Amino acid sequence: MTNRARNRAPRSPRLSSALVLDIAQLDASALREQFPILDRLAYLNAGTDGPLPDAAVRAAAQELRREAENGRTHLHFERRKELSRSLRTAYASILGCAAEDIALTTCTSEGLALVLEGLSLAPGDEILTSDEEHPGLLGALAAARQLRGVRVRQAPWTEIAAAVGPRTRLVACSHVSWMTGRHAPAALAALDVPVLLDGAQGVGAVPTDVRALRCAAYAGAGQKWLCGPDGTGMLYVSPELRSELAVGRRSYANFAPAPAGAAVDLQSLALHEDARRLDTYLLSAEVLAAALAAVEVLRAAGWDAIHTRARLLAAQLAEELSARGRELAVASPREREGATLVSFASADPVAERERLAARGVLLRDIPGRPWLRASVGAWNDEGDLARLLEALES
Repeated sequence: MTNRARNRAPRSPRLSSALVLDIAQLDASALREQFPILDRLAYLNAGTDGPLPDAAVRAAAQELRREAENGRTHLHFERRKELSRSLRTAYASILGCAAEDIALTTCTSEGLALVLEGLSLAPGDEILTSDEEHPGLLGALAAARQLRGVRVRQAPWTEIAAAVGPRTRLVACSHVSWMTGRHAPAALAALDVPVLLDGAQGVGAVPTDVRALRCAAYAGAGQKWLCGPDGTGMLYVSPELRSELAVGRRSYANFAPAPAGAAVDLQSLALHEDARRLDTYLLSAEVLAAALAAVEVLRAAGWDAIHTRARLLAAQLAEELSARGRELAVASPREREGATLVSFASADPVAERERLAARGVLLRDIPGRPWLRASVGAWNDEGDLARLLEALES
């Protein structure tokens, strides 16, 4: 008997035949085989960090071996450039934009901070945000308030678009709420003020087209729903906003190449015209290669199928939890539509999370809220859902 067979949870509850038909378009077994952790555990924590595929581990090891055997000289740095170009292109494809509009970052929070730091905000200006934001965005907003005297005003999640006022210079909120999985109001796309979206729970989890969203900037994570290594992320900045952003943090990667043979000095340094001017200081070859390999695992399965399977499994889990008397953080199926995060009530979220972990089910609690949150990805299956439901009742 294989490890996978030994650790397989019971297959009930069964999905309805309609759902099975829809998600059968993706070879779930083949996808699950890519993630070693699924041999042992019901992994429902991609909203924190996604499961790491074996291909990413192999890709990182290959780069490290190359460095160990060949050293890190000119060819090594050319290899890093090549990997950066490939990852930038991959991220752009996922977000529906041009590669030149993507900066490579280390995380969502870095991208958010780059935009807020680069805007010419002053006392009297206002940033509008919602009441469901992650500390990754709240920290950057706090810096704008404390260091620049900017007013930060919060509005209820569903009312944020209507709350824009005459002093609002920027709307900054999540594309997908990290607390509940709800999508940001569609009305944000019609606003006249720039919109900065925190895409930590969006990119990879749900279909994401920054042009359709009509956002000025979108910061996303590589390590969550894209299953890459820690220290990866992306920032989309529209050409219009990019021309307005000051770039206070500059390094070798942010400057356009000097003409051959030219001296490099303060006068000759010029920033890249495209989003590379906002790139993070450095991403190692092994991190870049691992991120690329993880994206390829998901791309090969098909993004439409990835998104559809995750959405349908999450909807099934929400129904099963509700049927068992667990109050959902968002009760309305209409508001939950398209969500891959399922948050539900818990009398003691931290203790219950730890108890579930001991039973082989990994999810997270939401600080300050009486909820547990399950992140449901296409790599999950009915056995994972059954394992969670049985552990909750035991």
